[in-house]
Amino acid sequence: MLKINENFLELQDSYLFSTIAKKVSDFQQKNPNVKVIKLGIGDVTLPIPSSCINAMKSSADELSKKETFKGYGPEQGYDFLKSKIIEKDYKSRGIDIDLDEVFISDGAKCDTGNIVDIFSKGNKVAITDPVYPVYLDTNVMSGRAGKYDEKTGMYSNMIYLPCNSENNFEPDFPSEVPDIIYLCFPNNPTGTVLNKTQLKRWVDYAKENKSIILYDSAYEVFITEDDIPHSIYEIEGAKDVAIEFKSFSKTAGFTGVRCGYAIVPKSLMGYTEDGREISLNKLWNRRQCTKFNGVSYVTQKAAEAVYSEEGQKELMQNIKYYQENAKIIRDGLREAGYTVFGGINAPYVWLKLPEGVKSWDFFDKLLNEAGIVGTPGVGFGPNGEGYFRLTAFGSKENTIEAMNRIQKM
Repeated sequence: MLKINENFLELQDSYLFSTIAKKVSDFQQKNPNVKVIKLGIGDVTLPIPSSCINAMKSSADELSKKETFKGYGPEQGYDFLKSKIIEKDYKSRGIDIDLDEVFISDGAKCDTGNIVDIFSKGNKVAITDPVYPVYLDTNVMSGRAGKYDEKTGMYSNMIYLPCNSENNFEPDFPSEVPDIIYLCFPNNPTGTVLNKTQLKRWVDYAKENKSIILYDSAYEVFITEDDIPHSIYEIEGAKDVAIEFKSFSKTAGFTGVRCGYAIVPKSLMGYTEDGREISLNKLWNRRQCTKFNGVSYVTQKAAEAVYSEEGQKELMQNIKYYQENAKIIRDGLREAGYTVFGGINAPYVWLKLPEGVKSWDFFDKLLNEAGIVGTPGVGFGPNGEGYFRLTAFGSKENTIEAMNRIQKM
């Protein structure tokens, strides 16, 4: 008799964004004449920079010729892209990274989910709350999370780090020491950040407790303020305790093209049951070589073009566009009387709902009365209840119209 992985039965009925999509589809079927403005899912709307498109075209042409054809590439990624990443994203910030510490992938979502393969099922995991659902769900699938409690909205074996307006969205050290700590800054969903001093506390904490930080910095390109780290490796000692994940999805519009990377330092160690040190870099390399055939040559050439002078110019024009949208949302919500967070160093604006208003109720109200789609905070965890997320990735025209509709509600 075939048996299933029963950990999947501990997952909640539907992935957050699938539920949203169904609600929106039902609304549109009943209201075909209403223009729905979608500020929920964080998908980009501006085209990929032309320099990247040109690189894709020319590299595709290479595949049509025998002398320049490419078959299987290295599972870890081509050196031409890894070298650019090291030069532009790390050396420019005074950080030394080796080629074999860079692993090209099809996105940060996949990496942050797949990384759990190399860790023991018995590890205690800490997540910020609210949190990007993939961190939680992949640990549920792997059997680390325990049982779900309908009353609390929490899993029995997970360590939750509340992030809300009461603690200025800075997670506190938990009473129980975790082995794995997920941090995402600039944060999804709250759009908030940690400065270098705040992040140094977590690096020191992980070092003291032989824990690992899984650091998602997919939104670092949106940082505008000084003293906000673009990489955790700007913090002294971080290479001994942290794996960093980055993505071209939001920076260069690769949400559909799919490309990102993980940095796994060679100094980063895990431990066997009897206390032996084992290189996590070697484990991740072995995992990738077994389960992943690498990102396509065409995609990696497009990613390389991101770092060209023209690519950087085009990229920053797009980022500036989204940053202006975030400002429009922040200002518009404040004029409507809401308290808001984020949107300065991130493309997400996190608004606090009036006392007693549930986030799914606000979702329905916003959709039915204003034709606007956002994301209910509780979908990101119990501490997201009473909050709501809007993204800056829509068109400027739609963003302005959405704020006008909200102010008229």
